[in-house]
Amino acid sequence: MEEKGNVDLRSLTAEERLKRLSDFSNSFQVDSSTPAKRYYNTGEQMIRRADVHLKDHQLEEAFVLYLKYMILILEKIRKHPDHKNVPAEQVSTAHKNMKSIADKAEKIKSTLREIFQAEHNEFIQEKKREKEILEKRRKEEEERQTRLNEAKNFKVELSEGILKNTVSKEVVKPVPYLPDDFLVYEIPETKSSTSPVSISSTSAKPGIDRSTKPSYYSQNSNNAAQYTSTLRMIVVPSLMLDTFLNLAQKNTSNNIETCGILAGKMKQNRLIITHLIIPQQYGTPDSCATTNEEDLFSYQTEHDLITLGWIHTHPSQTAFLSSVDLHTHYSYQIMMSEAIAIVCAPRYSQTGFFQLTPDYGLDFIANCQQKGFHPHPSEPPLFQDAEHCEVDEKASVELVDLRR
Repeated sequence: MEEKGNVDLRSLTAEERLKRLSDFSNSFQVDSSTPAKRYYNTGEQMIRRADVHLKDHQLEEAFVLYLKYMILILEKIRKHPDHKNVPAEQVSTAHKNMKSIADKAEKIKSTLREIFQAEHNEFIQEKKREKEILEKRRKEEEERQTRLNEAKNFKVELSEGILKNTVSKEVVKPVPYLPDDFLVYEIPETKSSTSPVSISSTSAKPGIDRSTKPSYYSQNSNNAAQYTSTLRMIVVPSLMLDTFLNLAQKNTSNNIETCGILAGKMKQNRLIITHLIIPQQYGTPDSCATTNEEDLFSYQTEHDLITLGWIHTHPSQTAFLSSVDLHTHYSYQIMMSEAIAIVCAPRYSQTGFFQLTPDYGLDFIANCQQKGFHPHPSEPPLFQDAEHCEVDEKASVELVDLRR
């Protein structure tokens, strides 16, 4: 859940890791173009998701969501220009739940502190053992090099001794058949008086001790992935796409956009879209907006559903995220990293699964104060394909049309 890369987060102290989680929990902005009531509804879903994570002993995920909820309700949502229009009962309920949520977060924090400190201590011990092993290898290499140098010197000395002891002695012998006044001396070859010296393999070479063979010490770094980078898989029923296109056909024929909400549950650490909810809405050729969202919130709360994203049509355009779409999706993705936007472009037989780019798009849209359709830079890209989606041909989906 934490930072991805070559840094082993166990090298950080418990307090440093907790601060990272806290900083991430606070790294979002409330978009004033999104109704404040939607944030309250999203907050309720965050608590339900946090409870599931806590039950599954996914403490970091639960801690981040509880903390994020408290920051949202107690601080950021109050600055929303539409906050005065949030029903007083909804605000009161959110604040009543605050104490129990804070208690859960504090208990999780205490447990995480112990876990992180234990991992940090383990990391220190591993580094200590690694240092000892490397030092041992260094000494063994020095000893091996010393033995090689000694053997080399021994060979040189031995060779010099052999050459010295095998030099031939001159034997002078007169040649009898020549005149006495003309002596010629014959120097016959003589054998060395020194017996040959044999060099055995054991005396000339250093012995090979297999225990001194260099070993390779590897460490399992246990690097954890950053929370925003480790996205859970979203299962998209194939049937849902066909169902939505059929439902939107009348609007599409009239060049009017249609939108729906993707809702579902988390099972075995995967997010399953189980419901396609069509809220009351109004559309134009290039936009679509929901109305009477209280009905949508009530249905999701009653059936314990979390929002996994949204879907809409582009009747006459290709599949992409317009500037308005980018601002709309920001409110989904900032509250849930996995949230997706599905765009169906029937005229071009295209269906796109999109997200804001986490390294640029999220921050850019958070700081963009323009309303309506407006130009955005194309580079770096503000959105990307959502690669954590899996289309399931067999999965079922329930259609809920709140317009009726």
